[in-house]
Amino acid sequence: MDPSQVKIPPMKDLTVDNITENVHAINSLCEDERLKYILERLVTHLHDFARETRLSSDEWMTGLRFLTEVGQICTEVRQEYILLSDVLGLSILVDSIDHPKPASSTEGTVLGPFHTHDAEEMRAGEAMSHDPEGEPLLVVCSLRDLQGRPIEDVKIDIWETDSTGRYDVQRADRREPDGRCIMRSDAEGMFWFHAITPVPYPIPHDGPVGKLLKKMRRHPFRPSHMHFMFEKEGYDHLVTALYLRNDPYETSDAVFGVKDSLVVDIGKAGPEIAQKYHVPEGHALLTYDFVLVSEAETSELRARNSKIALDKLGRKVKIVNGLPVPDLD
Repeated sequence: MDPSQVKIPPMKDLTVDNITENVHAINSLCEDERLKYILERLVTHLHDFARETRLSSDEWMTGLRFLTEVGQICTEVRQEYILLSDVLGLSILVDSIDHPKPASSTEGTVLGPFHTHDAEEMRAGEAMSHDPEGEPLLVVCSLRDLQGRPIEDVKIDIWETDSTGRYDVQRADRREPDGRCIMRSDAEGMFWFHAITPVPYPIPHDGPVGKLLKKMRRHPFRPSHMHFMFEKEGYDHLVTALYLRNDPYETSDAVFGVKDSLVVDIGKAGPEIAQKYHVPEGHALLTYDFVLVSEAETSELRARNSKIALDKLGRKVKIVNGLPVPDLD
């Protein structure tokens, strides 16, 4: 930007106490209200963090080297920054804020670093996993709205690990997607497929995030689960997962993803299910009724929650495009 075209507010003699207000002044010319608000709060909290901890230069350089290493290990199939966000509890916090759910709808959880965009579309009743060592599992689910009506033609992205606790993208010999698929709900809002019973597994801990967990004396394990992502125009985007009850890591998930409403039991197919879905009696069975929320319902709830939360913090805001910005009137 040509400096002659803008009038930059003059900086004062910079000190520990006034550096924050000077940065705010320099940033005040931003015309995007939401971006300006985000940067104003980010700078405030970063500067307060440095002042409250009396951050040393060596510590800050250690932090910068850590973030550099996080970026350097990222690849198309490994997103270490998502992993860092997950283990700090930030991913689940942002999802809960951005996608609030009414009590009667399905809650969201973390996306995780192993979702891909190359999963193949699969018809009802096909097998998602081809791992011969996994325990075969029949999954039968329904999709409804808040009024109990079935939702047809929802795009459903599903993925899980193999029986060793590894996703397909973690295998050096990966040739094609496995343990993942895309499905569509039918006219009754139903979808069903064959998979394997999920197992617990460690998140990647051979990189900088793993070193951080070790320093904090935290384990890297996630409880057994299967991921689901739902997309349909007019409905709020839902990223969620189902977790197996009584898993050894159910209450200590490394990425804070477990919610009580998403904990399920693995049942066994009775005679009716066995006949309908062509599996033997006693076959492992997972059932769940998902409830989606409309975009309008989520937007209204998000705006209301934002106003309530920021009022409690003494921040006077207005909602613009569904997001809070300072209310200066």
